[in-house]
Amino acid sequence: MERYRDLKEYSKRRKIKINVRDLQIKLLDRTQIRFFIETWHYSKSINGVIADYCFGLFNDSEMIGAMLYGRMAMAGQWKKYGEKAEDIIELRRLCCIDETPKNTESRFIGLTLRWLKNNTEIKTVISYADPNFGHKGIIYRASNFKHVGMSAPGRVIIYGGKRYHDKTIRTKYKGELKPFALKIKKALDSGGAYYVKQKGKFIYRYDLVLNTKGNNNAKRTTSPQ
Repeated sequence: MERYRDLKEYSKRRKIKINVRDLQIKLLDRTQIRFFIETWHYSKSINGVIADYCFGLFNDSEMIGAMLYGRMAMAGQWKKYGEKAEDIIELRRLCCIDETPKNTESRFIGLTLRWLKNNTEIKTVISYADPNFGHKGIIYRASNFKHVGMSAPGRVIIYGGKRYHDKTIRTKYKGELKPFALKIKKALDSGGAYYVKQKGKFIYRYDLVLNTKGNNNAKRTTSPQ
């Protein structure tokens, strides 16, 4: 698998010929997609994200996309969508290089959904589109996800030019706050970090198995425009 120190500069210098129907996925390790996501995803990070399944999207031997599925970010949220936590997974990260044709991301999603259906016991996939970054979930709708609601508004912590979930300052290990949690907490107290309010996110759902909890009775909400 090719790797470049500056993927964005590389992609500007080289025109890549891509046929969407020829793209393939590979199941990868978290370490194999970290650099790609840190380069191309708006979050620039996978810190704190539990990765159960990581995929690369390949054009011949070149990786042009990365995706990460893992348990839901918020504890207990799975109860809205399934009978047990193991039935639910969240699409946590998705990104491709800029120079990809239309339908590349929906092709990527479709291939990974098919893999999950054929190789796991997972019943439902949940994903969020963040309007704070201009996202409404167009790709999810194109991939036959249902828009099922909105998450509650929240806030993030800005520290060192990066964004962190407000729960960062409450993360513990063996009953004690983690060193980084203490560091950010002190920065908030001193003014070195600050909170920014966030809009609620669009929630999308895709059922790999029919007749799952909340599927039959839940009405599809109006899609965001």
